[in-house]
Parts: sequence; structure tokens; C-alpha cells
Amino acid sequence: MKTMDKVTKIIGESISVKQQLLQNEVILQRIITVVDVISDAFIAGNKVLFCGNGGSAADAQHLAAEFSGRFYKNRKALPAEALHCNTSYITAVANDYSYDVIYARLLDGIGVKGDIILGLSTSGNSTNIIKAFEVAREKGIVTIGLTGESGGAMKEVSDYLFNVPSSVTPRIQESHILLGHIICELVEEKVFE
Repeated sequence: MKTMDKVTKIIGESISVKQQLLQNEVILQRIITVVDVISDAFIAGNKVLFCGNGGSAADAQHLAAEFSGRFYKNRKALPAEALHCNTSYITAVANDYSYDVIYARLLDGIGVKGDIILGLSTSGNSTNIIKAFEVAREKGIVTIGLTGESGGAMKEVSDYLFNVPSSVTPRIQESHILLGHIICELVEEKVFE
């Protein structure tokens, strides 16, 4: 296959996944619901925490920055943070306990009832996110999962699940950013009407 054909094939695959999202009434309605849930949490003085691994950690940090910095409006910062940004904490807990509990322990320490944790995992089977979501349930923290097609084990521990209709990691991650940007834009509009 020629390079140009590969390029157009990849772009076509990305568009196809997004068209499937556009036609999925359940996901579209879930976006609206999650915008309300996140907006209500911010208005009540709660925070939104993000977590992921690898590229999904970068996406988690990106989306947290959209809330704590700004999206479109010059406005007050919203309390949002990606849980993996403290490397001393991450390496200490991974070394002393297990990488599987890096997010669960931190959430247990800083999360409070009414907060939200948003976890990104293309497989939906990231143990450290699942364990964090289990702690969240115990503490009354809302869980929002962004996964790939199957939802993996996260479908059982997510209050709101966005399972992108793909099993291809780059296509899933592209859609996670799309969904995240839509949510950030609409939350910003709602909180700062």
C-alpha cells in the first residue's frame, strides 16, 4: 500500500469512529448528563480528578488543564488535577506498595464525597484505575470511565461509561480527546453562564 493510501485510510478510520459516536444516542445523552454532573460538582465546590496510563495519562493531564486553566473563556480556574503529576509520590507508592494502587491511595487521601474521578483506559482493564474507582465508590466519589469498545472491567465500576466503538488504541484516544473537549466546553459554558 502506498504511503498516501495509508494516510487516507487512517483518516477515514478516525472519521468512521467519530461518525459512530455521532449516531450513538446513548453516548450523546450521556455527554449531556455528565456535563450536568461535573458542572454541579464544580458549583458545589468539589473537584474533578483525572487518571490514565501512558498516552491516556497525557490525555488526562490535557483535560485537567482545560478545566484548571481555561477552555474558551477567560474565567476563574476550576479545581481539576491529573493524579499522576507528582512523580515522587508515584515512584514511592509503586516501589513501596504496588503500581496498582498509585491512584487508589492518592484518591483515598485527597478525594471527598461529591468529587469526580475521570479515568481513561483504552482497554478498560487498567488495574490502577479500577482500584481507584473502587475507592471512589466507597467514598461517594462519582466515577466516569473513558474506554474502548468493550469497556473492559471498568464498565462494572463506572457510574458513567463512554466506551468508544473501536478496538484500535489511536482511534480510541482520538475520540477520548474529542469527548473530553466537548465536555470541557459545555461545562465551562454552564458554570460560567
